[in-house]
Amino acid sequence: MPHATAGQIIDARPLVLGLATEKTVALFKAQDLEVMRLVLQAGKSLPPHQVAGEITIHCIEGVLDVTTDGRSHVLRAGQLLFLVGGALHGVKALEDASALVTIALRKPAA
Repeated sequence: MPHATAGQIIDARPLVLGLATEKTVALFKAQDLEVMRLVLQAGKSLPPHQVAGEITIHCIEGVLDVTTDGRSHVLRAGQLLFLVGGALHGVKALEDASALVTIALRKPAA
């Protein structure tokens, strides 16, 4: 799926029955912002990682466990979590889940 362009409508509704077969995709990437639809099946996870910019994780459907700073944050459909830039975090699906992940892109210091 190609990235959306400015002014293009993106369908971000729950995947429901398609959740089992969909993959994580980048919806768009601009100079300072990237938005992805994260899709994880129950029991699957993203290992702990970091990005330079701030992040939001908005759970669209299912249940996600986001760990950061030694704490677990369980996100259910409709809930959103904000993480500061550079925060080490991991994500695990407790149920089949999808989420919108927004990343503020930071340029390396000159």
